[in-house]
Amino acid sequence: MSFASKAKLANNLFGFAPWRVFNGELKMTDSQNLLAEYVQSGSDTAFRELVARYVDLVYSTALRLVEGDTHRAEDVAQTVFVDLARMARTFSSDVMLGGWLHRHTCFVAANTIRGERRRQSRERQAVEMNALQDNSGASFSLVTPILDEAINELEEADRTAILLRFFEQHDFRTIGRALGSNEDAARMRVNRALEKLESSLKRRGVTTSAAALAIALLANAVQAAPAGLAATISATALVGTTIATTTTATATQAIAMTTIQKTLIVAALATAAGTGSYEARRISHLRDQVQVLQQKQAPLAERINEMRHQQEGAMKRLAAAHEENKRLQRDETELHRLRGQVAQWQGDSRELARLKAATPALEATLRTWAARAVQLKQRFERTPDKGIPELRFVTQQDLLNAAENQLDSETDCRQAMSALRDAAEQKFADMALKALQQYAQTNNGQFPTDLSQLQPYFESPIEDAILQRWEILPGDKVGKLAWDHKWVIIQKAPVDEEYDGRWVIGLKGWRGTHDVLRWTSAAK
Repeated sequence: MSFASKAKLANNLFGFAPWRVFNGELKMTDSQNLLAEYVQSGSDTAFRELVARYVDLVYSTALRLVEGDTHRAEDVAQTVFVDLARMARTFSSDVMLGGWLHRHTCFVAANTIRGERRRQSRERQAVEMNALQDNSGASFSLVTPILDEAINELEEADRTAILLRFFEQHDFRTIGRALGSNEDAARMRVNRALEKLESSLKRRGVTTSAAALAIALLANAVQAAPAGLAATISATALVGTTIATTTTATATQAIAMTTIQKTLIVAALATAAGTGSYEARRISHLRDQVQVLQQKQAPLAERINEMRHQQEGAMKRLAAAHEENKRLQRDETELHRLRGQVAQWQGDSRELARLKAATPALEATLRTWAARAVQLKQRFERTPDKGIPELRFVTQQDLLNAAENQLDSETDCRQAMSALRDAAEQKFADMALKALQQYAQTNNGQFPTDLSQLQPYFESPIEDAILQRWEILPGDKVGKLAWDHKWVIIQKAPVDEEYDGRWVIGLKGWRGTHDVLRWTSAAK
């Protein structure tokens, strides 16, 4: 059967399509399945399962909104599920039940405790509270009066992500399926929603962080409802639905009241029913049903407590298994690290042996290399006209690099001296480029008209003798070396016309010619 045929069949059976499509397959979420079953057949079992799944969420939300009054929170929870039983057939096909229950709980609780004094008290507490920096119950209790109000102000997608993660306590993979995305997208959605919730709370005077808020919500957002409350709510809501379809909406509201109020309403109905024996018998029958359900509540509550203890034991065993798994992973990681270290030591040992064998030849090479470096230095001392003031920037390594080749002939010496001058001029080019760019940044992109204007921008003062070897020229006078610069800095003249290169410095970088063309990363 095609997807369209399945969707059409579902529409005919249930009056709405409680399905979502993931990866091209037709799937129904558990809650939507139960809701559809209740809408179709009025199944008491399906409705009780829905109450059992969401009673903690509804009760916890109500408890926060009624400022910790447990009796009033139970009344609010009971009213919410009575409304769910009554309004389920009006829901759209893509309703998120957790989101609807949270919003409706806020609505019912707001109607339950209206009053300017309470509202002003909550606002004063919000302004005076400390930052929510931990996940303790005491800190969380300060934010509870405004938490649900802030959640309801979020956009629907963000509100749904918060409720699925922290109130229904689903993992990111399940949230991703529910939102029609994947695990990573769900994680990002929840993080963005936490940031928006953080901003909303800050506007109310609560200083916190998204991370601290997530920890606090995970630890405190949902509290266990009183034992037996789910069974009582299920019975009351289902009976209330029956009354709503046979008597009036007033009777439905009476079922959602407290025990004393129920007794008074039943007595009033019995008195009013004196004019008709049929109505009196129905009321008596319904009262008996309530009593029977209340008698069944005690064993159900005991069974629920037993199952909760079993769940707690299973969670402890699971946590212990996780810790053991982490320990094994740490041991395995340490073993790999030690193996890698042993391999490195073995490699170092082989390299040490190779170097030891090559040491005599290497020492001879180094001595020869150092001798050529001394020879090159002496050559500069004998011919000071071949030196440049930029040579003060060169290092011992630059001198060794320049003396790498033989210095047997005059040509060898000229080339080595040119290489050392080239290294010195390149170092100055690096310093001049930084100074030039800082000057342009300070002076609205302008190019200096005199090199002395760059002095304040060098990291350390530059000798005038160095600056006098360079000049500022229009780019069109330099030719291709200027690439697309209007103005450049260039040497006035090379020391050795045959072997020396030319260096050109612009705002984008520097380049030079000496056997090959060189570019800085800024000029590429």
